[in-house]
Amino acid sequence: MRKKEKKKENSERWLLTYSDLITLLMALFVILYASSNVDKAKYQQISSSLHKAFNMSDSGNIGVIEGNPTNGDPNAEETQNDENKEITEEQKLESIKAQIDALIAQEGLQGSISTKTEERGLVVSFTDTIFFDSGKAEVKVDHKKQILEISKVLNKIGNYIRVEGHTDNVAIKNELYKSNWELSSARATNVVQIFINECKISPDRLQAVGYGEYRPIASNDSEAGKAANRRVDIVIVNSKFNGLETTSK
Repeated sequence: MRKKEKKKENSERWLLTYSDLITLLMALFVILYASSNVDKAKYQQISSSLHKAFNMSDSGNIGVIEGNPTNGDPNAEETQNDENKEITEEQKLESIKAQIDALIAQEGLQGSISTKTEERGLVVSFTDTIFFDSGKAEVKVDHKKQILEISKVLNKIGNYIRVEGHTDNVAIKNELYKSNWELSSARATNVVQIFINECKISPDRLQAVGYGEYRPIASNDSEAGKAANRRVDIVIVNSKFNGLETTSK
């Protein structure tokens, strides 16, 4: 009987194990390198999201979420904050209105000064006769007191203030003013000057504008309507419109 020949051992099998080891080491180095270059901003964003999701405190403890009104909507929290801000602004303007209404009652000027709240803000309207003589723009000295008293209230807040001049539709043409545009603008500007020089309201909060007869609040077909249209409006602008009052620097 012939003896079976012994198979030669494969002396190169260790190369397979070695190549597998090298591959694993290469993968490990790639993972370590990637981990060392984590985007810091993305890490902070993810961390912040986790904190909000689990209501975690700064110490890292997980708190109890009690009735989250946002229902997972990422814009709901911002919307809710805006609504709270608007409510606060409305309350502030209502408080200012109440103070000015008290001054009006104290001075017995209910027929000459009125207040109303609009979307753009609080509007304090003066009939032209309380401030000005017919066809003139100089504020009557005897009636500066009302402006000074109101300015004390306005100085308690930081809102922008628009002073708007209005007239009826009766054309004017004298040696001082050639149109109602000029008269209404001059009246608004003179009130603003009192606010700045005597009431010490910061000029960057103020704006003067004249509309002439083009923004009436009543019909010019009657004397009563014309009298209502001849007015100066002091508008305490709602803070949500601040972007419209400022210019980019």
